[in-house]
Amino acid sequence: MILLNNSHKLLALYKSLARSIPESLKVYGSVYHINHGNPFNMEVLVDSWPDYQMVIIRPQKQEMTDDMDSYTNVYHMFSKEPQKSQEVLKNCEIINWKQRFQIQGLQESLGEGIRAAAFSKSVKVEHSTAVLLVTEDILKLNASNESKFGSWAETGHPDDDFESETPNFKYAQLAVSYSGLVNDNWKRGRNERSLRFIKRCIQDLPAACMLGPEGVPVSWVTMDPSCEVGMAYSMEKYRRTGNMARVMVRYMKYLRQKNIPFYLSVREENEYSRRFVRQLGFFEASCEWHQWICYPQNLVPF
Repeated sequence: MILLNNSHKLLALYKSLARSIPESLKVYGSVYHINHGNPFNMEVLVDSWPDYQMVIIRPQKQEMTDDMDSYTNVYHMFSKEPQKSQEVLKNCEIINWKQRFQIQGLQESLGEGIRAAAFSKSVKVEHSTAVLLVTEDILKLNASNESKFGSWAETGHPDDDFESETPNFKYAQLAVSYSGLVNDNWKRGRNERSLRFIKRCIQDLPAACMLGPEGVPVSWVTMDPSCEVGMAYSMEKYRRTGNMARVMVRYMKYLRQKNIPFYLSVREENEYSRRFVRQLGFFEASCEWHQWICYPQNLVPF
């Protein structure tokens, strides 16, 4: 595999990946953030260049120091020939098989190669799926857009009509100080490693919330290093009041203004959330969201 660290080549890759959306969306979103400051210190590997067949995004070595941190030890993968992924994964040092880690991708056919490579390394695999939801504009992305990744501080969020109608609620940037609140209400979190990950997401990527009457977030949403929108949650007292819809509408408007790609995933059994995001303009993609959590037998899941 070849390390792709030239800015011109990374931009060319970004444009090329747009032609394979939605299957390439995980990797496409990761490359977006890499091209716009690389706040999570990720790196890009391809099997060949410029005519690549496989792309793997992984954290740089200095990031992967905790063998149990599967929130940080994440690989995003896309292949034009998924059936050949086993050969690449087994015969290269791209993946640290001695750690607990996860692979995320939007191609079910990657699974066979991942499981075969993991078996050869005596690594266990847990596979989960979700429904991938995208908007119409994500399928019509202008991949040549090189807009600056604007910070929240540089962008106002005026909405005078909403503020005047609901004086006790305020749309705002989600502050890092509320990372614990997000962690406590994230089903995949609720531990120290997830808390560290959430802090980085809120600090370095767009995150929004609705502040309630006490000045504390009652609804919020964040983004991960692959441009996936997630961790969306409303406190029970404020559910079905329209707060989450208002947060999402303004959050999506901001992302579009900054030309930041976005998408999300919902568990298939969560019919309420699927209906909710469809009302926001999302629709179910032609492929699914996939996650393979891998761990050596001496590192059992916690």
